[in-house]
Amino acid sequence: MLAINLELSAEQRLNKNINKIISHDRYVPMVGVVMVGDTGIDEDCPTAYTNGRDAYYGRGFVEGLSDPEFRFLILHENYHKMFMHLTSWDYLYTEDPKLANMACDYVINLMIADENTDGFATMPVDAQGNQIGLLDERFRGMNELQVFRILKQEKDDEAEDGESGESGESGDGESQGGNGRATSNTPNEGSLDEHDWEGAKNMTEEEQGDLAREIDQAIRQGALTASKIGSGGNRAVDQLLQTQVNWRKALREFITETCTGTDDSTWRRLSRRHMAAGILRPSGITERVGELLIAIDTSGSIGGPELTRCLSEIKGVCDMVKPESVRVLYWDTKVCGDEVYGGNTGVPLERLVQTTTPAGGGGTSVQCIPDHIRDAGIKAQAVIVLTDGYLGGDWGTWSVPLLWGIICNKSAKPTVGKTIHIDL
Repeated sequence: MLAINLELSAEQRLNKNINKIISHDRYVPMVGVVMVGDTGIDEDCPTAYTNGRDAYYGRGFVEGLSDPEFRFLILHENYHKMFMHLTSWDYLYTEDPKLANMACDYVINLMIADENTDGFATMPVDAQGNQIGLLDERFRGMNELQVFRILKQEKDDEAEDGESGESGESGDGESQGGNGRATSNTPNEGSLDEHDWEGAKNMTEEEQGDLAREIDQAIRQGALTASKIGSGGNRAVDQLLQTQVNWRKALREFITETCTGTDDSTWRRLSRRHMAAGILRPSGITERVGELLIAIDTSGSIGGPELTRCLSEIKGVCDMVKPESVRVLYWDTKVCGDEVYGGNTGVPLERLVQTTTPAGGGGTSVQCIPDHIRDAGIKAQAVIVLTDGYLGGDWGTWSVPLLWGIICNKSAKPTVGKTIHIDL
């Protein structure tokens, strides 16, 4: 650390390095994000923390950092804010708090390191020269969910090895990990900061909505400012500014449009469902809604939390549209599970999320779904296929309205039906 830093308080150094960041050509687009929420020095925090809105830095920790290291830490906290980690990935925290922390850190630390090969910001090191923070090249190009799933699989594998006496555990609840990965049961070991997930959860829905809008506006205003002054821009900001389809809205629109009464229509009574959108259409005389079929790919990376979120969203729409029944198929190379909810013989729709039982897990052949629909004489009014999209380019042959929900794979381009890309 330069001697001049000893003459500045932690608060003064924080302000100095924030100003250095937002005046740097590379980070002009982040000016607004840095200003979101409260920022300060915390006497008791061992490193730093954010709840997704506010960011605080431990006095003792930052006093041992050089200015480039301090800037890395400030960027780290503000990338958590910018990517809305603590609200977007809260369900991963519920599944495994430690791994959720690690996954988020791995993703943004690679970004910051890549951006700062000029040394403007450098990952902190301890007194022995050991890196403080999680950085691993094998996660390059992955998002938080993909990293989490890899870490979760490794944890499960280690647990299985431990049961068979092959793990090499020290006997104190900690395993000896390599490759720079934190593997002990100590929360946040190897991490650069703490994540205040509970603080984020304590925000009301209104506060979380306001925060999301504030950050979105800050990102867009920052990008506009950067373009006006000729800044070099920021790839992370550019990524967030790419047009994103609101998959929940697209899902609702598909179900609403396809799951409507197909009996004779009449102009004597207009469709209230379409009037709400400013569209005049005749209503069905009976407005009877048929069966909605949901086909879930169990061969890929769709895990329990992702499935729960998707099914919860579908159930919410069905509560409004009220189809006669909802059929859930689980498939890989064949249909491995066929469940019916609602109707005269099915389980109540209210139990969909709680009682559904995934089945399968082999290869992948999407044609098994339309084949099953035909062979079983299923009269589906519409089909929603939830998959990771790694189907070898075979999208099947269909004779029913079809929506693909492609989870965490923007490269998938179905050649039939409609498509929404789902980032969970």
